Amino acid sequence: MAQKPSIPKGTRDFGPIEMAKRNYIFNTIREVYALYGFQQIETPAMETLQTLMGKYGEEGDKLLFKVLNSGDFLSKTTDEELQERNSLHLAAKLCEKGLRYDLTVPFARYVVMHREELQLPFKRYQIQPVWRADRPQKGRYREFYQCDADVVGSDSLLNEVELMQIVDTVFSRFGIRVQIKINNRKILSGIAEVIGAADKIVDITVAIDKLDKIGIDNVNAELREDGLSEEQIAKLQPIIQLSGSNDEKLTIIADVLKDSETGLKGVEEIRFILNVLKTTGLKNEIQLDLTLARGLNYYTGAIFEVKALDVQIGSITGGGRYDNLTGIFGMPGLSGVGISFGADRIYDVLNQLDLYPKDSVTATQVLFINFGEQETAYCLPIINNVRARGIRAEIFPDSAKMKKQMAYANAKQIPFVALAGENEIKEGKLTLKNMSTGEQQMLTPEEVIEKLNH
Repeated sequence: MAQKPSIPKGTRDFGPIEMAKRNYIFNTIREVYALYGFQQIETPAMETLQTLMGKYGEEGDKLLFKVLNSGDFLSKTTDEELQERNSLHLAAKLCEKGLRYDLTVPFARYVVMHREELQLPFKRYQIQPVWRADRPQKGRYREFYQCDADVVGSDSLLNEVELMQIVDTVFSRFGIRVQIKINNRKILSGIAEVIGAADKIVDITVAIDKLDKIGIDNVNAELREDGLSEEQIAKLQPIIQLSGSNDEKLTIIADVLKDSETGLKGVEEIRFILNVLKTTGLKNEIQLDLTLARGLNYYTGAIFEVKALDVQIGSITGGGRYDNLTGIFGMPGLSGVGISFGADRIYDVLNQLDLYPKDSVTATQVLFINFGEQETAYCLPIINNVRARGIRAEIFPDSAKMKKQMAYANAKQIPFVALAGENEIKEGKLTLKNMSTGEQQMLTPEEVIEKLNH
């Protein structure tokens, strides 16, 4: 017997019902982005490794899927190089391209390449898959979709405010209760500065980003390994474990950072964002969280993360400001801020909480039963009219036994079945059967349309 085919670990097939659910997610996010004036773009699945490498830190570089050069990919390597088995060196010679790791770096590349055509500020959204050579686990996949929105060419903090409103609107539409966490990399830089470890900012943020996962003792152990003194670690404790309202936290942190110009600038930015958001009527809680660090190296201002309150799963949305990103591609001084919805995790949350609206997963609304040539000839013009009125309809292609056709309707969860036999044809009507209640009515085609449209 032939071996059963399989798919790579960390990837998934999606059947019709799953695709209907995913499209509900994408369409909801797409609609909200459009409400705020964002325009859609797409970039290739593959980018040059030159574009991707060095943008995600050392850990991120290891998670890039590299694509072997076309043709004889060994032609430029020597026997000595192959025998050395230095995988990093060989990868650099054998691969010039890689699958994109996120949508932000390709977007930065896009902005630099198309700068002359863009009207600034440029508000774009992008809904496409990304790939990471990560260890697959619950809620973490090697291929997954991101739904990004970014604004480039504006320093205004109103952009951050709008992005938080977008997050709030999207999750309100989904019916998912969330907590929006916010912080600022300038505050984290200020903290590193006042404890006398300005050169350790990346180590500190990477370590405290793991607080939820590994606990305070392990974070402190990691900080020791990174070369921080006991005195510096002790100074970090009240900051890591800060509590109280957002305003109380800001007051305490402003006092701690009184000698750091950078840190105070971060406090001022967060205060502005939170104060404006108080006037917008957010439905979900927004919380200042100084342990939020988001390990990626390119954030320079406000950073965000969204947690679902009723399901145990990692972050379902994240983002921040990345002033220096386009500078990597030779265009310094262009400011950007963005968010990314994790569509696959949102899918899992909506599944666990059973929050999909019924009509979002119903494909066909009415199935016309096929009794034979004469009945089909009667039904086809009616079906055309039904579809013209926006109702999703199909006819069973074969004049099979009634039982088989009804089983098909049940399997596809089609809510209504329409039948036309000798009597119906004589009267110019149809019998419409409600598949959940079993109720049957003989109606004119127009009455059928009215009933199905309600």
